[in-house]
Formats: sequence, C-alpha cells, structure tokens
Amino acid sequence: MSARPGIDFPGVGCGLVIERADGHILLYRRVKAPEAGHWNIVGGKVDPMEHSAAAACREAEEETGLSIGSVEFLCLSEQIIEADGQHWVSVIYRTRDFTGTPRLTEPDKLSELGWFSPDTLPEPLSRFTRDAVAHLGKV
Repeated sequence: MSARPGIDFPGVGCGLVIERADGHILLYRRVKAPEAGHWNIVGGKVDPMEHSAAAACREAEEETGLSIGSVEFLCLSEQIIEADGQHWVSVIYRTRDFTGTPRLTEPDKLSELGWFSPDTLPEPLSRFTRDAVAHLGKV
C-alpha cells in the first residue's frame, strides 16, 4: 500500500473562496472525512508538479461546474484534525472571476451547496473555511 497524503504524512491542499459581487461566498457540505458534515469552501489535494493556484481552480471547476478565471492568494491554513487522523497544510485563494451556475457535480463528496453572507455562515464550518473567512476582511 502506498503512503497517503494527510494520513501517513502531512498533505498539501488548496482551497478557493468563490465570492459573488454582493460578498456572499459559496459553501458546500462535506460527505466524507476529514470533517464530514462540515460546510467547506471548494478545494482538495495539490497533485505533484501542480501549482497550488492551478489546483484550486481545477478542484473548484470539478466540484462546482463553474469556469474559474483569475485568483489571488488569501492565506495559508494548517489543519490537524485528530478526530479523523489527518494533517493538511492548505494554500487558500480567492476569486470573484467566475462564470456559470454552481451545482452539485460530486454528490459522493459534497451534499449541499449555498451562497452565504460571511456574517451569517452555517455551522459547523471546516477549519480551513474558518481560516479563509477570518482573512476575507483583511485582504
């Protein structure tokens, strides 16, 4: 069996805050660990030799069906999730440059979606989503 990122060694992840003109952000509810049942920005693993910004766009397009344009760095987030036995370091980006209507394209991974105001977010939020939201007002 090969080594598994995030479980056998710290994994490198990425995330993308997709933000509408009115400031609402797109969140999905996770189906699987880590943090199953938590609301999450889109994201996933960075593949070998893939830039984290490209990975964030790829993951967002796969998970939402949106077309993603330019992105900007937002923050770093480190998640040590003892309950799931996982450890990730994630590079998080932000975009307002997207087209299309988001949909559930991976129902085996994500169960619900919605646009939420940063002032009235659903609970529970994943750790890297909390970190991303905390940085939104600082950029």
